[in-house]
Amino acid sequence: MKQLVIFDLDGTLLNTIEDLGRAANYALEQNGFATHSMASYPYLVGNGVRRLIERALPEEQRRDPDVASRMLEVFKAYYDEHCTDLTRPYDGIDDLLRELVGRGIAVAVASNKYAEATERIVAHYFSHIPWIAVEGQKEGIPIKPDPSIVFQILGQAKVAKSDTLYVGDSGVDMETARRACVDSLGVTWGFRPEKELIEYHAGAIINRPDDIITAVEQGIAAFNK
Repeated sequence: MKQLVIFDLDGTLLNTIEDLGRAANYALEQNGFATHSMASYPYLVGNGVRRLIERALPEEQRRDPDVASRMLEVFKAYYDEHCTDLTRPYDGIDDLLRELVGRGIAVAVASNKYAEATERIVAHYFSHIPWIAVEGQKEGIPIKPDPSIVFQILGQAKVAKSDTLYVGDSGVDMETARRACVDSLGVTWGFRPEKELIEYHAGAIINRPDDIITAVEQGIAAFNK
């Protein structure tokens, strides 16, 4: 029986893509660059906001740190005001979190989104959940797939790696779990295709939030029989 479930945020707990895409397009417009369709943004996110900005920029501008910094400032100012406009929890997520907490399972968030936005969004949608930790990207701490954020949460929760489950929607998440030496679940309702989860060796792949209860009770082997 797992004692701790660590969740990625964007594409796992919440569908944030419209608000992220609108903020990026706003920053692009304000700096005189062409915008992108919303359909392109699931492939631009996942490695933190600065990397999103760099990917959204025209190729010839991506390596200019001044351009990226200027874009990032505009993005954050807009996103801080609009990060909950269109963002919504995925179906079944709220019930899942309540069920886990009711069973005495600790829950945490580990996101590459900058910490202030991560904390604001989690508080907005899930204030009723007693999170053991809500961690976003912080200055001086490497982003996922570096496992530092997972180790930080494990220290706060005082739970062993063997008793921990990491849930995410991308190859970055699966690689984070692998480097942290914790079991991973890849979810198919998020931003990235199932083939990416397979490529990055997800411990198991699930299609419904309540499958996480099965993984907590029986382990990821329950999905690989």
